[in-house]
Amino acid sequence: MKFLDKAKIHIKAGDGGNGSASFRREKYIEFGGPNGGDGGRGGDVIFRAVPNVNTLIDYRFKTNFAAGRGENGMGKMRTGASGETLILPVPTGTVILSENEEIEYADMNTDGMEYLAARGGNGGWGNLHFKSPTNRAPRQANDGLPGEERTVVLRLKLIADIGLVGFPNAGKSTLLAAVTSARPKIANYPFTTLNPQLGVMYAHNREFVMVDLPGLIQGAHTGVGLGDRFLGHAERTKLILHVIDGTESDWAARYAAIRHEMDSYGANLAKKPEIVVINKLDAIASDDMDARMDAFKKSFGRKKRPTIITISAAGHQGIGGLVSAIEKQFLEIERK
Repeated sequence: MKFLDKAKIHIKAGDGGNGSASFRREKYIEFGGPNGGDGGRGGDVIFRAVPNVNTLIDYRFKTNFAAGRGENGMGKMRTGASGETLILPVPTGTVILSENEEIEYADMNTDGMEYLAARGGNGGWGNLHFKSPTNRAPRQANDGLPGEERTVVLRLKLIADIGLVGFPNAGKSTLLAAVTSARPKIANYPFTTLNPQLGVMYAHNREFVMVDLPGLIQGAHTGVGLGDRFLGHAERTKLILHVIDGTESDWAARYAAIRHEMDSYGANLAKKPEIVVINKLDAIASDDMDARMDAFKKSFGRKKRPTIITISAAGHQGIGGLVSAIEKQFLEIERK
């Protein structure tokens, strides 16, 4: 299934049915009087958050949606049937925005959550409502009111506990495959991951949902590379795993570059708890590892240093220590 995390659609609620201008006509009843029924109410348009779906692909090709129109009123004081409500399922985590994306209408962050996006029009009154002592035979009836309509933008922000960020080819997909049952595409070239990938990590009767985000590069917040469009999926995470390719000579520069992109993106992403994961330790000589680690730790100066874990995702080295560090971080997060 193709991944799609943004869609623009037009929705229209149903129009109300027209009222009826009819009269009672029966044998031997000379002045039957008005008996026109009211029109039915138009159907609403409702968004509903559904689990186990992580793409907006259903809204890629069909972009216009309309609820049912209310039926017209009829004689014998019969009210028209209401229009059918249109329920549009969206993945849990979808944000519903205005057309210009400046107004947030709803954040569908809970399974089963519903949002009334467009209200159906009321049905028109039949002529029975206009009967009075001075107007015994009204021929007036109201038309139904139009339903609301608007254009909205759907933006999906995946709900996950842990977000993997880093430069392309740092080994994020390999790490995801090492700690979860996910099978992302893995290859020895940049931008192997073009869309976010989800996996579930199990640890001591607990489970953590992990999302692997496409690699960032310097200038991503200005649109370089794949840009920072996928960082929105990290907004809801509780913990960031910042993966660094250990074969790179300057870890501090790589770390600072990604932190700059996260800070430029905003949404308090740079303030989230993080663990720095130095990957590919099996490809580094022990002397080089010690020297690079010392230089990396000194680069923080007096600033608070995050937890640093060294692993080899491909060789499954240090994975147990990483899982333990993740559990410890979540215990601290839950205490706050």
